[in-house]
Amino acid sequence: MHLTIQSLSKQYRRDFWGLRDFDLEVKPGVIGLLGPNGAGKSTLMRMLATITQPSAGTIQWNGVDVVK
Repeated sequence: MHLTIQSLSKQYRRDFWGLRDFDLEVKPGVIGLLGPNGAGKSTLMRMLATITQPSAGTIQWNGVDVVK
């Protein structure tokens, strides 16, 4: 499993961002996601599950773009 996220953003309103210009690379063996309230963890998970579309950026799972 290899997950690559580049420049991922989710804008809900003109003045509210769930995530903004987020980059992440997850290699095998990583099993957790931690962060404070309001950091965008739930927004990220919704985009990974393809429940929510990002406003910008790419999500690649094993080299396959899952945003398209």
